[in-house]
Parts: sequence; C-alpha cells; structure tokens
Amino acid sequence: MATTVAAQADWLPLGNLPGTRYPDPRVEAIDKRFRYKVGNAAIERIATGFRWAEGPVYFRDGGYLLWSDIPNNRIMRWLENGHVSVYRANANYANGNTRDCQGRLITCEHDTRRVTRTEPDGTITVLIDRVDGKPLNAPNDVVVASDHAIWFTDPGYGIDGNYEGHRDKAELPTRVYRLDPSTGQAKVMADGLDRPNGLAFSPDEKTLYVVDSGITHGGRSNIRAFTVEGDRLTGDRVFAEGFAPGFTDGVRTDIDGNVWCSMGWADPNEDGVRCYAPSGDLIGKIHLPETCANLCFGGLKRNRLFMAASTSIYAVYVETQGAMMP
Repeated sequence: MATTVAAQADWLPLGNLPGTRYPDPRVEAIDKRFRYKVGNAAIERIATGFRWAEGPVYFRDGGYLLWSDIPNNRIMRWLENGHVSVYRANANYANGNTRDCQGRLITCEHDTRRVTRTEPDGTITVLIDRVDGKPLNAPNDVVVASDHAIWFTDPGYGIDGNYEGHRDKAELPTRVYRLDPSTGQAKVMADGLDRPNGLAFSPDEKTLYVVDSGITHGGRSNIRAFTVEGDRLTGDRVFAEGFAPGFTDGVRTDIDGNVWCSMGWADPNEDGVRCYAPSGDLIGKIHLPETCANLCFGGLKRNRLFMAASTSIYAVYVETQGAMMP
C-alpha cells in the first residue's frame, strides 16, 4: 500500500489527481469493519497555500468550512462552491474551533490565551482566559456537549515560541477543562496528561477521547478514553497507541462510535488519518501527502471528512456521518 500511495502522490494544486482510478487506493481498509470507503469518491485537495492548517469546523447552515492558519494569524473560509477567503484576519493565532448548541463559533486563541465565542453580529465574547487568577497556558482544542458545557484542552503549545503565538511562561498545569457558560466557571477534568490536545465525545457522550501528544516534549503519544459521569471523568485508560515516533493531534467520532484521528510527524507513508473501531482496533487509514493536524465531518449530509494537513485542506466522502454537529 505504501508504494502505491507514494507513486500517486503527484497532487494537483486543487482537485483530484488526473485520471484518478476508482476506488481510490489512498483510502485503505485494514479490517472488514472499515466499511466506510465510497467506491467512486476520491480524496480531493480543496484549498492550499497555508503555513499550518488546524481546527476545522463545518457550518452546515451556511455551507462553509472554517479553519485556522495559525502562523499566518488568520481564520480561513471555504464555501461549497469552492471559493476560499479570509474569514478573520488578526485572529490572535487561533487554533481549535467548534460550534456551540446555538451554532456560534467557539475558538481557542493562542496569543491571547483564551477561549472566545463569536456572536451572530460578529462581536467576540471572552468566555475564559484565567483559572484561579492565573492566565491559561494557550487553549488548543475544544468541543461542546449537548448540555452546552464547553470542554477544552490547555497544553501550552502557543507559548512555546513565537511562530504560533508568543513565547511566555506557563503558570498552570496542562489540563482538560469543562466550562459552564451559564456561570463562567471552569472545572479541571483531567490533569494527568503530558500535553492534552484534540478531544471528542463518543456519540452517546459517555466517553471522552483525549489525545496526549506529549511526545513533542519527551512524553507520551496516545489517545486516552475517559468515562463521563456528569461533570467529572473516571476510568482513565489508553484507547489507542502505536503512533510513535509520530503522533496524532486531532480526533473526531462518527455515528457508529468509530474514532478518526489525524496522523503524521514521522513516516511519510503514515501521514493522513487513522480510523479506530470503538474497541480500539485500527480498521482503516486515509493516506495524504502531508502531515495531518486535525479533521472534522461536514458537508450538507455530514458525510464528508475534511482534513487540515499542513499547507492544505483535503476532503473525501465517506459512508458514515459525524457524530456531533449542530
């Protein structure tokens, strides 16, 4: 498979490869449980020319995708007609994005070390920037539960240097938080991870998956699974590992409970996306020509997987739907 992928990696700036043969060999079924490959759908590069694409989120009611181009300090927008534009310049080195239960944009900002909400009129509300009187490290990724609680990770990558934020000193441990937007109070949900990164709920919201990308600082490289019991987490366990020397970053789930995660930073033949069954078994891969940072489900039927991979955005139709989308 690796040889085939490498041989077909002569990507055009946009769209499919010339003469793409169906089924696309870059979508790889490792296990028969991976029944999500669409036979006549290929991976497409829908936008390119960024420094580090991250934090994709799809707005089905508007028919567009947003994502962060962190080093260029902007949030980008792609419309279903293919038009690409700058959604927000001077975005405070935004990273992770999601939507709340009212469909508003929730964003993690590196430079200001805060989580914000964009209101319908475009104004920005600061949801949280401090805990116990100390500034957050640099919020990274974020999800919203059906009870309106906002969960986010705070690993501090945005203050490790000036490329994706600004160099500064961390005053808090690396943690996973749950923010109650009605009270503005944040609760520490997990603090035993080296560098908590991407996070996603299972379809029933009884499990929270959290990426630990601590290998960037000599720590772990895995996905952890926690049991959600109201406003607390129990049963910390390793859900998936075997990423080293590379690591995963972003994670999403589908309606069948499968866990889809980004992959990269080591063997180029592993760049792309992995799909794990709810049991933790690796069942499928999507091969890309660039390290993948994050991903989300979108499209008008929630059956298109968008992948933020280094300098480009890729998309492929799959035979499933994303588990969570307002």
